[in-house]
Amino acid sequence: MGTLLTQLPALIGVLVGTLGTILATSLADRARWRRSQSVRWDERRLDAYVEYAHAIKENHAVALRMTADHRPGSRSHPIGREEGLAQLAEADARRTIVWENLLLLGDEPTVVAAAGWRDAVWQVERLARGIAEPPGDIADLLSRVNEARDDYYRAARRSLGVHGGSVEQSGSLQRALLDRSSVPVVDCAG
Repeated sequence: MGTLLTQLPALIGVLVGTLGTILATSLADRARWRRSQSVRWDERRLDAYVEYAHAIKENHAVALRMTADHRPGSRSHPIGREEGLAQLAEADARRTIVWENLLLLGDEPTVVAAAGWRDAVWQVERLARGIAEPPGDIADLLSRVNEARDDYYRAARRSLGVHGGSVEQSGSLQRALLDRSSVPVVDCAG
């Protein structure tokens, strides 16, 4: 019994050391797993954001081509109504599919900004489809699309933790539009 009592502190030390090692390893593994999951979901979120941007830009590009005649000085290559409507339908189907990924993976501010961008592009599509009459100032309509796109990218960058300053384009696009409107532009569409 005496030898057991003399060895008891050593046994307790080994037991405490073993339990400490198990606990430390478990906590480290859990933290590593969480980091791995975070990176995995950030990658998927980035993919969803990029796919949505591509899809909505495709809708916008087709609508711009369909409305080229309504925009003096337009550099868009005009497209016929039937071909344009077919392309809009295809682009809209793609956008609808990637929208679901965005809803699943995006944070709330980014989803709200994406909906705002979609709504602004829809106004141009309504004009392209002949549902709406051309507004008095179509440049204002296009400016709203550009501002909505900037809002989307700002929210997406914040969601992903991307830093590095502003990448807004609406201001420079507006200035370019004003510069072009003061100088006659000849469309080389063909």
